[in-house]
Amino acid sequence: MIGIANTGSGKTAAFVLPIVHILNHDPYGIFALCLCPTRELAYQIAEQLTLFGSSLSLTCEVVVGGEDLLKQTTALLRRPNVVIATPGRLVEHFMHSNDVKKCFQKLKCLVLDEADRLLEETFESELRYLINSLPSRRQTLMFSATITTSVTAVQTLSNIKAAYFEESGKSKVVDGCQQLYCFMPEKIKDVYLVYLVRSLLPKSTSRGIIFTSTIKKCEMVAQMLKILHIPALALHAVQKQRDRRSALSMFKSGVVNILVATDIASRGLDIPAVEVVLNYDVPKDPRQYIHRVGRTARFQTSGKAVTLVTQYDVKMVSDIEAVIGRRLENFETNEERITALIGDVFAARKLAKIQMNGAGGFEEALKAKESKNRLSNKTRGL
Repeated sequence: MIGIANTGSGKTAAFVLPIVHILNHDPYGIFALCLCPTRELAYQIAEQLTLFGSSLSLTCEVVVGGEDLLKQTTALLRRPNVVIATPGRLVEHFMHSNDVKKCFQKLKCLVLDEADRLLEETFESELRYLINSLPSRRQTLMFSATITTSVTAVQTLSNIKAAYFEESGKSKVVDGCQQLYCFMPEKIKDVYLVYLVRSLLPKSTSRGIIFTSTIKKCEMVAQMLKILHIPALALHAVQKQRDRRSALSMFKSGVVNILVATDIASRGLDIPAVEVVLNYDVPKDPRQYIHRVGRTARFQTSGKAVTLVTQYDVKMVSDIEAVIGRRLENFETNEERITALIGDVFAARKLAKIQMNGAGGFEEALKAKESKNRLSNKTRGL
């Protein structure tokens, strides 16, 4: 089954509730496997499953990178009812332990959440390996807010015609989200960002997410804001898993009201009361824009999404407007207030970069992460 529906429309419940319902009548072994592209989304799905199945004695295990491999192996050998995993980590288990692989022999349900992302080249080798390792007699469910040729191709490749549902008659972005842009010179982009943060999130209770295109920018923006006495937390892939979970938890609970994140936070995460999404960088893929702005105006609430646009981003904004079927509105700014911020913001940005380049700091961690990824990709290619 393929299901396409807007962000915040309840896609997680659409597959979690039927799984819980079936397991209520016949709980046994590993019944369902849910694959998703990010660790944060995996933990959120587990929370929803636990909530919906709270009156039942169902077991669920999250299998993601950054956690103890041996503990995960032990948990999988106990055959939990549902496994929620990122593809890369589950492949590690399958390759290192035939006993773990055998635990999935009676699997009845495979869910691909954010299917369009999982079907991209990044996950191709892992997904192909896992699907070939799972029982062929199973139900496969795919869900996403955006559709790609990779998703629709599954219908033609399948021996059995897939059931297909796409929410129709609605905008790709919910109506409660006001979509705006702010045009600025590239050189003073950070100054405009600080102006927007202070204008749109003036209260300590206001909550917003700033999306950046790279890990390095994410860390720099978060540190720059903290130097300017604007409490903010970073969320990106270089952080240790415990730090990622801590940052997300503190943001969800309102301890810190600004989260600076890469696109690991753009898909599927349900964070209550996010009033503002700021696109520090314009996403190259219009689908990614839809997922980012979907973090606000959820469940019939209202919100704002403001995209920072420089002279180099005009074409990408036009592509986004063509996909979403509407023009972004201009965000009116106060140029005098922006000019007054230049000195402080430039000084804060310089200090943030110095801190990132410090010994044993962020830059070394980033290089180590990139080296590990290259080695991992080479190994999987072999």
